[in-house]
Amino acid sequence: METVLKYGLYEWIDIFLRHLQLERGYSSNTVVSYGTDLRIFSEFIENRNISSWHQVSREHVEAFLQKMSSGLSKSTQSRRLSVLRSFFKFLKREGVVSRNPAKNVRFPKPDRALPKVLSIEELKRLFGVCGEILSGGDVDVESPETSNILALRDVAILECLYGTGIRASELTGLKLENLRLDAGYITVRGKGSKERIAPIGEYAIDALKKYLDQVRPKLLLKAGRKQVADSYVFLNNRGEPLSRQGLWKIIKGLVRKAGIKKRISPHTLRHTFATHMLEHGADLKSLQMLLGHASISSTQIYTHLVLAHLKEIHETYHPRP
Repeated sequence: METVLKYGLYEWIDIFLRHLQLERGYSSNTVVSYGTDLRIFSEFIENRNISSWHQVSREHVEAFLQKMSSGLSKSTQSRRLSVLRSFFKFLKREGVVSRNPAKNVRFPKPDRALPKVLSIEELKRLFGVCGEILSGGDVDVESPETSNILALRDVAILECLYGTGIRASELTGLKLENLRLDAGYITVRGKGSKERIAPIGEYAIDALKKYLDQVRPKLLLKAGRKQVADSYVFLNNRGEPLSRQGLWKIIKGLVRKAGIKKRISPHTLRHTFATHMLEHGADLKSLQMLLGHASISSTQIYTHLVLAHLKEIHETYHPRP
């Protein structure tokens, strides 16, 4: 009981988050996400006059999820339940609680919405926005708004995302030491700090080499050769490591210029990579390895996309659909 009373609600959250980062090797983004979910839950139980984690019951967890259900997707609800299960499992191990109140709470049935993907025609339009830069000569870092060099960088970003299927965080975290372009692959650090090899095609290799040779050194000069920027592959227009928010803005801008009406994010290119791979004959197990999924069940959603595509073709072209 002394251990229970030693720390308050939020102090145990901080201890848990340090455990995730230092002992479990979770990424900073994941730790931040866990912390946000746990603080939201803390506010919920504080409003019910609960001041210690050992007072939390299964009914509290269920009431929390029920309250959240009206404004959140099923996937977000499931994530929050998963966070609570992990947190209370940690607290039980530390002797703070005697049981895990989230353990036997059922996950909500998942949403059936399928991820958006780009068609080949839409991809051509997206690449065409700045693709002509690849056939040009050297670029001028002093040009207005550095538009030329940024377009060349953006081509490399598009080719890398679609050519490898890596996550947005994996692309922004990519370092020079991860590139093995002559061997035709890159190494990426995915969820849980797990490293994997991602093959990369000729289009992406060509775009990356032009960016690395003609653009990146000039962008790096803008940062005054800050040590932190030296190792990262993709830089922003200030010569600093490209953030996930910066990447999202780049993709959003290119989509707008291409006249594509779909709501597209960097992750859409990952979905598109996976769907096109299956459509052209890749097997599910190989795709799981390429995407870095821990479970093949995460990969199976793309089979639904391919089946939906085949059904559409059948209904369009069969004389008796």
